[in-house]
Parts: sequence; structure tokens; C-alpha cells
Amino acid sequence: MLIEKDKSLQQYNTFGIDVKSKLFAAFQTIEDLQQLLSNDTVIKEKKLILGGGSNMLLTANYDGIVLKNELYGIELIHEDQDYFYVKSGAGEDWHEFVLYCIEQGWAGLENLSLIPGCVGASPMQNIGAYGVEIKDRFEYLEALNMGTLEVEAFEKEDCEFGYRESVFKHALKEEYVITSVVFRLFKKPQINTSYGAINEELQKMNVSDPSIKNVSDAVIAIRTSKLPNPKELGNSGSFFKNPVITNEQFLKIKFEYPEIAAYPVGESYTKLAAGWLIDNAGWKGYTKGNYGVHKNQALVLVNYGGATGEEIYNLSSEIMLSVKNKYGIELEREVNVI
Repeated sequence: MLIEKDKSLQQYNTFGIDVKSKLFAAFQTIEDLQQLLSNDTVIKEKKLILGGGSNMLLTANYDGIVLKNELYGIELIHEDQDYFYVKSGAGEDWHEFVLYCIEQGWAGLENLSLIPGCVGASPMQNIGAYGVEIKDRFEYLEALNMGTLEVEAFEKEDCEFGYRESVFKHALKEEYVITSVVFRLFKKPQINTSYGAINEELQKMNVSDPSIKNVSDAVIAIRTSKLPNPKELGNSGSFFKNPVITNEQFLKIKFEYPEIAAYPVGESYTKLAAGWLIDNAGWKGYTKGNYGVHKNQALVLVNYGGATGEEIYNLSSEIMLSVKNKYGIELEREVNVI
């Protein structure tokens, strides 16, 4: 297996940050990964598992080995009266996987169309959009224990899913490599248009009885209008999480800012739109040198070409401080800073 030295990571992260990794290797099978993790050279190095590179900000050269996940393959492993159980290799492109499921008539992921990244990152981040999160469609995953080199299964409760969170981002961080994910998808579509933007887009499309393909097309149109294509402009999608606060805190903020964008979360909490907070703090469209905040979506920080990860990180810190000073709200980065 080829282990490369001083490998540029620019093409492997959607921000397009030009940094290098001390060592780099790709794996196409679990056996490849086991061999790599048993290699004397690899054992002593710190390790970064790389998927689509869409939810990360590289702030410096990586002094270790980057292991690129190229585990592919999609299969229907089981079905019952109500569900299809679909298994995907962790290295599959997420959006392509969603489109494939739609083509097969496997329903439930259509609201998550056009989210960048790979399948393996979806449970790690508990990705979500337009009223659906991965935990809602998740059955189980398989992950290789980097210590024992054994593959273990994780059920839903094992993953400790939260808002853009899972056990793999905290307690088990850097201990496992997700190798495959199994999703429980509907035979009878449960169309979810609870977010008004989808209904508005469907109306533009003159669709009154939407299929899962229609919902996917609507989501793609919405995301395309708001978010820059990382293949054309360096970014990692939403850079910040939407903060969740108590209803009591929300009422105080709403009294001062009655037009604030917010959504109820259960009975006791409210989720604020981080993009609204950042926009109304004056950051949307801000540019400094060759990086800044996207003109159409304040949640997205962009690299116009040649920016460093440190510059973008510092900009995010300025935004976080500005929002805290204006609203008393602590923003949290959604991306993995390395």
C-alpha cells in the first residue's frame, strides 16, 4: 500500500486550504485499513480520517498521517412490510447516495439532498436539514476500533445523537473509523414539507402532490440559491451551529429584537437562526482580502482563493465575539478545526 509523504491536502478539503500532511494513504477495503493501522510507520503517528473534507477547517500542516476513506458500495440488505434497510460504504458521496436512493424508490433522505460530504460523516455529525436528521433514518453503523482493529456495530442509542453531535465527536473521538452505515428507509413515502421554504419552492414548480423526487428537487433549488458550490468557491457549508436557548432567554431577546428568526425545540427550548444573528450583526457579504462571509448566506465563510485556515478561523472568532456582544448568545463552530 502506498504511503505518500508531504502530500498536499488542497484538493481534499472543500475550503481549498493549501496545507500538507506529513504522511498520506487511502484505503479501499477494511483489510487495507487494518494493514495500515498495523504498519510500524503508521502506528507511531497521529491520525486523521478523511472523508469528503467538507466539514473541516485545516489551520496548519498536519504532523501525522491522513487516512482517506474510500470504502464504497450500496446494497439493499433487508426489507420488511414497511421499510428498506440500505447499507452504504462510508466513503460514498452523500448527495449521490441520496439521489440513488430516490431512484430506487427508497424514501426518507430526500430532505437531506445536496449536503456535502460522505456517508460516513452523516452519523458522526448527525447531519440534518428541512425537518429531518440522520438519527430519524438511522438503523446502525459499523466502525473499526483503531485499537483492536475489530469491526463493531453501533445501534442508535450507542451513538448518543444530539444536534450536530454524536459519540464519535466526543467520547470516542479518534478511536473508531466508521466503515458503513445502514439506513431504515420508507416503502411508503412520508413526505415532509414542514419547512415553509420547501412548500414555496414546490408552488413555483407547480407541484401540489409532491413525490420524493419533487421534494429533493425543491431542496436542491433552495440550497443552490443560498449556498455556494464548494467546487467553485471554497467553503464548508454552514460554519456555525444554530444556538439552542431556553424559552425564557428567547423571550428576553425577542422583546428587543421582535423580528428574530427562531424555531421551537420541544416545550422548553428555542433554536435561533445563527445566520440571522450574524447577518443582523452586519457580517453578511463582509470581505477581507481573499476570504469573507458569503453575500447570500451569513452562515457560510468563504475562501476566494489563497486564504489560510488561520485567517478564516480568526474571522469566525470575530463573528462569534460580535454576536455575543450584541445578543449575549454564544455561537459554536460546526466545522472540525484541525
